[in-house]
Amino acid sequence: MVQGVGFRFFAQRVADHLGIAGYVKNLRDGRVEVYAIGTAEQLGALREALERGPSAASVSAVTEEDAEVLPRYASRFSIKHDW
Repeated sequence: MVQGVGFRFFAQRVADHLGIAGYVKNLRDGRVEVYAIGTAEQLGALREALERGPSAASVSAVTEEDAEVLPRYASRFSIKHDW
């Protein structure tokens, strides 16, 4: 569960700092989904930051998979509020 710990805002701040595009959103089951577009170096740094998380969070696992680049998310990193 990631409710109330600021994880999405943390992810957005880190992604913006690293120059990564994409989005972050909460899933119905309490997990967080991050779709990120960047270089291998940028994505590695993002993963490291997400594994630590914000100070109020306790991250139990980070998994990743390759995905198709979706042009509609390639210009900036945003927080999605839809389920």
